[in-house]
Amino acid sequence: MSELATFRAETRAWLEENCPPGARGPGQVPTGSTKVKIEDADTRLWLERMAERGWTAPMWPKAYGGGGLSKDQYLILLEEMRRINARAPLMGMGTSMIGPTLLEFGTEDQRQRHLPRIIRGEVAWCQGYSEPNAGSDLASLRTRAEDKGDHFVINGQKIWTSGAHFADWMFALVRTDPDAPKHEGISFVLLPMDQEGVRVRPIRLISGASPFCETFFDNAIASKDDLVGEMNKGWTVGKRLLQHERSGIESLAGGRSRDASRRSLSEVAKEYLGDDQGRIADPMYRANVTQYQMNSEAFRLTQRRAVEEASDGKTPGPATSIFKMYGTELQQQRSSLLVKLRGFRGVGWEGEAFTEEELEGTRTWLGERAASIYSGSNEIQRNIIAKRVLGLPD
Repeated sequence: MSELATFRAETRAWLEENCPPGARGPGQVPTGSTKVKIEDADTRLWLERMAERGWTAPMWPKAYGGGGLSKDQYLILLEEMRRINARAPLMGMGTSMIGPTLLEFGTEDQRQRHLPRIIRGEVAWCQGYSEPNAGSDLASLRTRAEDKGDHFVINGQKIWTSGAHFADWMFALVRTDPDAPKHEGISFVLLPMDQEGVRVRPIRLISGASPFCETFFDNAIASKDDLVGEMNKGWTVGKRLLQHERSGIESLAGGRSRDASRRSLSEVAKEYLGDDQGRIADPMYRANVTQYQMNSEAFRLTQRRAVEEASDGKTPGPATSIFKMYGTELQQQRSSLLVKLRGFRGVGWEGEAFTEEELEGTRTWLGERAASIYSGSNEIQRNIIAKRVLGLPD
């Protein structure tokens, strides 16, 4: 038996024994936030067991508590999780964004202090990038960080800060040299959210939810030990982090596709349109659902191939903009299809006449209108693909 075959057999046996029933199928996936309670005992147990094995961050080095898996071993782990419908034990900006960035750009001290806590699910992170006058043109940011020797004093405002009201730490781009050219004079810093100088105000969206926030800094403090990369050279670090964010590769760790926490479109369609010997009764919607499912699976396999082809399993470069652009379009297609499949029951806002799932579907459909804007709009992604992937002229 080859080494990989042995690893697969051992992984399958361990998952069967250690993945609790409550961690299979739909349910909560922890982010590590100390402000969000893990409601289900099985979800907590699953996080603890996977963290102990290092499989909350399977390919991170064992020196920081990661799994130390090779790329091939990681892909086997994903296949075996998918086989038993296991949810990801942990997900969020810690594992998908700042962790990989610290592995590339962080000091050894920063890695030792921050990575083990991320792996154990003890901390949640948020991203301090966009500002009221610096969205797509991010390099125009004005949040100022003054060098005070062993720390920075930060003043300014960030906006669209996803999950800031639940986050324990923030990674942020700040201006440390206001006289430098726009893309220079920017530094990348880490700072705790629970301090007097940080104030968070959630933004209520059309969906009724408030996943995004305004974040205000009034003499907030970031330690000099938490400057990532060189002073005034943070733009390079910030751009690389965006590639980690846009890759969507973390979604592979859910054991299934992006839809792991929800019923399939086929199930919903058969409920509302009827079941014709195991098929969706309406031929037009049957074709629409089939096309979506084919596209979604092709997207998942493309992400997997990118992992297989990447050097040492690292996040790809500019090609990640393809994942961001197409992934958000898939999200929007799915939520729109759900609304159409349910007919008038797909546009309920409140009331006992609608089920909880129907109401959630309406709000998701509205909320996901933003998906092609945040994390860099799809227009920005197309520009990056044209220039950096296809090599087209400006």
